[in-house]
Amino acid sequence: MLQPRLCLRQLQHLRTLHPCTSRRTYAELQAIDHKPPPPITATTTLPEVNPYESSVRPEDTSEAPFQLRSYKPRTPGIRHLRRPVNDHLHRGRAYLPLTFPRKGQHIGGRNNSGQIRVRHRGNGAKRRIRIIDFHRNAPGKHTVERIEYDPGRSAHIALVTNNATGEKSYIVAAQGMRAGEQVESFRAGIPQLLLDTLGGSTDAGMVAAKTAWRGNCLPLHMIPTGTLVHNVGLKKGGKAQLCRSAGTFAMVIGTQKQDEGEREMEGVVDGGDGFGEAGEKQPERRGKKDLYVEVRLKSGEVRKIHRDACATIGTASNSNYNRRQLGKAGRSRWLGIRPTVRGVAMNASDHPHGGGRGKSKGNVQPVSIWGQLTKGGYKTRKKRNVNRFVVTERPRHQKSLSKAKKKEKNK
Repeated sequence: MLQPRLCLRQLQHLRTLHPCTSRRTYAELQAIDHKPPPPITATTTLPEVNPYESSVRPEDTSEAPFQLRSYKPRTPGIRHLRRPVNDHLHRGRAYLPLTFPRKGQHIGGRNNSGQIRVRHRGNGAKRRIRIIDFHRNAPGKHTVERIEYDPGRSAHIALVTNNATGEKSYIVAAQGMRAGEQVESFRAGIPQLLLDTLGGSTDAGMVAAKTAWRGNCLPLHMIPTGTLVHNVGLKKGGKAQLCRSAGTFAMVIGTQKQDEGEREMEGVVDGGDGFGEAGEKQPERRGKKDLYVEVRLKSGEVRKIHRDACATIGTASNSNYNRRQLGKAGRSRWLGIRPTVRGVAMNASDHPHGGGRGKSKGNVQPVSIWGQLTKGGYKTRKKRNVNRFVVTERPRHQKSLSKAKKKEKNK
């Protein structure tokens, strides 16, 4: 569309009416007397700045509305493509000093002798393994530089920088974490500057109000009851091992308290105020039960974990990962996933269900390619060497129980 013409007289008339349409003028240079700052001498003292006085809890953006991005079906491959909306992710390359190339024959599911040990894997796009810090032993404030996609895991990762040393590292991003936030690890203890802001108080509630923020790493005994956590460790001083995939979390239920009888058996005898018979202060001793914190996992299992094991506040990022749709078989091949062939479609020499005419499997029980029962009947749980850290096992056989209840109602 052509623009309408304006004659020169009209422009001059407009400039008189509207000063904003006048000719552009440049600012004139003015001489400014710059006084040099006073030199810093040995007697000059800089004021100490406490970073915890101005720290603010990050906004809760984890409960954002659920959105999936669909595409106009210009090709058959994108007709059924669905992706979560993650516009906050970094679009450039990864931080190369914290990566190494993924090479070797293990990519195809093979062991050191070249034999296939994991089927349906191979090929795929080139990747670089990101080195993730699951220990988080470095104290002090860390600034989140950016949130990145990691091809080696379902959750997103965050590139953080230590404010004191400038060292960079990767951590698993919490749900709602964004660039510019401050995260910290309290595995080495509570800093003295933080205690000064609390007036020297070590009350658990007051400390948790300043430490139990999204993305912070704390020992389990410092986390309030009912808090959602991820990246949960299992050992004292160990790395995070549980709840590391996308959208997973665990809930801190509480500590196991010790009764009076067990305290006497442990050899701690006092008047109840912490002082012995001679009035001397007795050292605090914890029983075996006080060493553990009960945590409910996503599967429903309740497990007791060491009180000094690590955990990160919040839920693991990319919670809508399970709602995505690849749209075509080629995207599975890009991810290194090869096709899965049904046993009924194979020959009799390749699978127990193979051979015959049509779709019959020979009137036998469903078994795997190695002949093991696949739909019940093959026990894998040991009765004797039970995991003593499991307080309540996860609920099993929910489908069979629901079917049994329906049958009882119909009767």
